[in-house]
Amino acid sequence: MKPFRIGCGAGFQGDRIEPAADLANRGALDVLVFECLAERTIALAQKARLDDPDAGYDPLLERRLRATLPGCARHGTKIITNMGAANPGAAAKKARAIVADLGLSLKVAMVTGDDVSDQIADFILDETKQPASALGQRMVSANAYIGISGIVAALEQGADIVICGRASDPALFLAPLVHHFGWAMDDYQKLGRGTLIGHLLECSAQITGGYFADPGVKDVPDLANIGFPLAEVTADGNAVVTKLANTGGIVTPATCTEQLLYEIHDPARYLQPDVVADFSKVTFEAVGKDRVAVRGATGQPPTGQLKVSVAYRDGWQGEGQISYMGSNARARADLARFILDQRLTASDIDERLGHLIGSEEDMRLRYTARCTSAATARSIGEEVESLYLCGPAAGGGVSKSVREIIAIASTLMPSHRVQLRADILGVNHEAA
Repeated sequence: MKPFRIGCGAGFQGDRIEPAADLANRGALDVLVFECLAERTIALAQKARLDDPDAGYDPLLERRLRATLPGCARHGTKIITNMGAANPGAAAKKARAIVADLGLSLKVAMVTGDDVSDQIADFILDETKQPASALGQRMVSANAYIGISGIVAALEQGADIVICGRASDPALFLAPLVHHFGWAMDDYQKLGRGTLIGHLLECSAQITGGYFADPGVKDVPDLANIGFPLAEVTADGNAVVTKLANTGGIVTPATCTEQLLYEIHDPARYLQPDVVADFSKVTFEAVGKDRVAVRGATGQPPTGQLKVSVAYRDGWQGEGQISYMGSNARARADLARFILDQRLTASDIDERLGHLIGSEEDMRLRYTARCTSAATARSIGEEVESLYLCGPAAGGGVSKSVREIIAIASTLMPSHRVQLRADILGVNHEAA
């Protein structure tokens, strides 16, 4: 059986689109994964959906699909993504419309069930030590980190594009490997190896040198044209990590090692919905230019618990900035900060921080406060702006902003409580 080629087209919501299009056109991939969610991302998506029922999915979904679908269709490449965020249904409808507009014949699936807001009330949140119900109307959403079952169910029905919400990042990569190779759900060695591949690829250019680069210490060539990674996976779950020829960046044992350790608490117990992966005996071997063989992962049965990320409203942040230049700039900026400390005395200012940024003769003051009310948050920028005439000499370049703070707390939920469903063109399928 020839190696299964799987690539990463995005490692976060704002990632570049051109490297993904390059993978779609030149990668001859079996699957292209777009991993675009984080705790903050889905919380903001849930808030957007509250404001507009048709919103709440990745704002770059259309641009990404239009850039990659023609190449994917030519090569028979399937797309798996969590760009559905808080609204996989709306994202799937949008994807179907794009497919039709491009004149393609592709099946679009959505995976739902990660939104557990209606089940979370009695669960104790780790950060607050209170039940989620104590948040009351402040709670925005609760999303479980789901595993592979819904994605596999969609692939079994012939989906060409699978859109889900808050899945565990490596699950987006593990699911097509399980489906393609027919791995058993209790073959924890292979599940551990597939999870490793997902973990290595999930952050796109981090493993091809982007997050690795440090001039004069760890030099990386042609970062402006960095390529995104792909893996050639064999049936035993081992792989070669590489990138396309004539792209910038590097793939070396060092870049792979740094990515292996990224966001890992215990390399011997990486807790995932479908397996507890063990990366403690993983080896990396350079087997060619920008080609690294990955071996040695294994795994144990999963814990039976899923992490749930709970988003809630936690006040407002007000900010104002102003610049001072020329002689005595630092002293004038420092005086401005002192004036703001004296002026901003509202009782619902919970936290405040004034930063001086710059050099002795070019200083910018950034003053930020977390407030209970939006009105007080607005007053932060207003007071900074008033320093044009009321503060130290020669202030300029004022900017101000107000934003609602969406905080994140977490808890664990038994996995059997989370019921997933894969829907393809109106055909329903329940996933275990």
